[in-house]
Amino acid sequence: MKYGEKEIAEARLEAWPNPSENTYTIEITFPEFTCLCPRSGYPDFATIRIRYIPDRYIVELKSLKLYLNKYRSMYISHEEATNRIFNDLKELLKPKFLEVIGDFNPRGNVKTVIKVSTEDPLEKS
Repeated sequence: MKYGEKEIAEARLEAWPNPSENTYTIEITFPEFTCLCPRSGYPDFATIRIRYIPDRYIVELKSLKLYLNKYRSMYISHEEATNRIFNDLKELLKPKFLEVIGDFNPRGNVKTVIKVSTEDPLEKS
């Protein structure tokens, strides 16, 4: 097993203390997300967009990159992948706001965009 494969296999999301008391937004784009269709086994390609307002924790970016790369060998639907990423980040970070968008490339002439979010506290204002 090559060192990158080993890092991906052992990947765990890691939370770091938020370095600021300010209210701010973090936006992360992962344009090379892949997983496998649970029905056909064909690869699915997507851009995963993560936007959140941290509370006490932020996600360590290398751990996020390795975590997202674990999906490349998973048989998982677009909906389940997007919701699992959302749930794992929400549980780890307990952010003030979180949104995860799975923007999947067309396959078989069908394009899917999955959006999961908590209520945005800034939109209430």
